[in-house]
Amino acid sequence: MEFSIVYTLALAVVCFALCKYLSSIIRGRNHLPEEYTFTPAKARHIETRGKEGRGTSPYLIDAFPGGRNFDTVYGAIQVFEWGPEEGEKVLMVHGLSTPCIALGNMAREFVSKGYRVMIFDLFGRGYSDAPNDVKYDARLYTTQVLLVLSSSPLAWTGASAFHIVGYSLGGSIAVAFGAYHAHMLRSMTLVCPGGLIRKSLMSRRSQFLYSSGLIPEWLRIRHIRSSLEPRNGAPCADVPEESHHADIDFDDVPITADQPRVRVGDVVKWQLEANPGFVSAYLSTIRSALVYRRHDRVWRMLSGELARRRGMNAPSPGLPGGRILLILAERDVTVVKDDTIEDIQTVLCPEDVDMHVMKGGHEIAVSRGGNVASAAIQYWNRKC
Repeated sequence: MEFSIVYTLALAVVCFALCKYLSSIIRGRNHLPEEYTFTPAKARHIETRGKEGRGTSPYLIDAFPGGRNFDTVYGAIQVFEWGPEEGEKVLMVHGLSTPCIALGNMAREFVSKGYRVMIFDLFGRGYSDAPNDVKYDARLYTTQVLLVLSSSPLAWTGASAFHIVGYSLGGSIAVAFGAYHAHMLRSMTLVCPGGLIRKSLMSRRSQFLYSSGLIPEWLRIRHIRSSLEPRNGAPCADVPEESHHADIDFDDVPITADQPRVRVGDVVKWQLEANPGFVSAYLSTIRSALVYRRHDRVWRMLSGELARRRGMNAPSPGLPGGRILLILAERDVTVVKDDTIEDIQTVLCPEDVDMHVMKGGHEIAVSRGGNVASAAIQYWNRKC
């Protein structure tokens, strides 16, 4: 009796997966491919219809000045750009899941010091659409950065055009961008960057969940969506592995100083409903080499670019002095300080990096964004 129940359930799962697969083939033959290349973010339409209910969403579409939502071949992208037009430019790249509102404190500090900032929602986060026929790897995110730069009415390209600040996942995206476009960068600041996190920190359960071919994709997506739902005792979306050693629950961190009652977990919960492509984007990014350490090629390429700028009499444009700034948190249980200092020496040489350690955990870019911005500005004033 028990065997027949198990057999029936297994057969049902296989049949469902087969139907989904055949359906995708039939749909691909009968419709234009463009109809299925991205999943639209519902958030824009929810906000448009809900003007009278303004203030109920933890992340409003006009959260910052200079907002624009522009179309690309990969779907629409949400960008905010503000600050003095004549000021030095700063492009900021957010983390794995919490959209760009998480960098609001840092962005406002830069603007208050006379900088022109641009922040944006990565694909599948916040108000940006989610491409669904490509991998969320360095190629896609580097392309998105270039698209974002091109959307500005001001010139963000050329030699030493802007500073780039990347937090968590955004740090590894910044490294990938700098490896190929170093000439465009005035400086690079990595805040608790991803890309070098030891894979040993990922539990076997998570490794099986993210990569096993035995799990149907629809079931995998369903389980991951459930695991990303903020709740007591669960890891938050920006910290894929649960830890009981963190000083503060990441989900409980206030998202910006002007919204102290809105927490990171509130934004993630909103995003799970407002952006249908979020979970797939999250999963695809985890599978790439942008979070956990798998491939060191882009880090070594960046090291080569930095070395060339230190060794030439007539240096190449971009990244003057051939050094970058690495900001780590003393109590970070995700991008562990001591591990990162040890591991980064295997991909960059000591002359490549200046290091600054701050009190706090992985949340410093959110909770202490103003302090992070101040540390970066002090470094730029000395080195750039």
